[in-house]
Amino acid sequence: MALEQELELARSLGRRAGELALEHRRAGISAEDKPDDSPVTVADRECEELIVGAVTAAFPDDGLLGEEGACRDGRSGRRWIIDPIDGTKDYVRGNRIWCNLIALEVAGVVELGVCTFPALGESYWAARGQGAWRTQNGQTSRIHCSSIDRAGRAVLCVNSLEKAMKKPHSEKLLGFLNQFWTVRSMGGALDAMSACAGQVDVWVESSAKPWDVAVVQVMAREAGLRFFDYTGADTIYGGNAVVCVPALEPLTRAFLGLV
Repeated sequence: MALEQELELARSLGRRAGELALEHRRAGISAEDKPDDSPVTVADRECEELIVGAVTAAFPDDGLLGEEGACRDGRSGRRWIIDPIDGTKDYVRGNRIWCNLIALEVAGVVELGVCTFPALGESYWAARGQGAWRTQNGQTSRIHCSSIDRAGRAVLCVNSLEKAMKKPHSEKLLGFLNQFWTVRSMGGALDAMSACAGQVDVWVESSAKPWDVAVVQVMAREAGLRFFDYTGADTIYGGNAVVCVPALEPLTRAFLGLV
């Protein structure tokens, strides 16, 4: 499926929304709590408005699903899934690992995704059948998962650790961690993109919305990784997500009780 115009728009909007968020950050930012106790800022809302406005102007028949409330049924069978600032806690605290996420779902399949880290000066993108790519330090290159084949030499990333005791499989988590070479928790999207770039080998996220993982799904697939939820389904709607290199899929599925 040729989606050159859509991909270019998503990449451009990732840059523009990133610049807007950086402007707000430099001016000083404060957050308020949403009903689920997660933070939101004026930057989250304005960045979503920017993305939604541009997408609507370019593709008025497409649907929308955004973290900050954008929701529209389309007439085209396509839907844009948007997280204007993924990692708002990091954004508010001045950490640089926040990003924006823009994906396009067509007939229920995520066809393209763009992840932009404005404060790091990095971006990642993929389209189905066209590979996974990264721009870093002004250089663009195709990326792929690692060839690591054993946990003793693998990097594991586990997110939502602050909620781990309330999540499924918590009683097995420490034993699972103990099998790996090292364990990190840098931030959801950064961990997932690092897996796509071959720097991380397993990523486990116990709490995820569609806008958190739509980009991750297509990026992972194009980078040669496995993507599934805690039931083993290849879906962004399961409320959680796992990414892993093929060789470590059996181990990861065993942790989830899927084998």
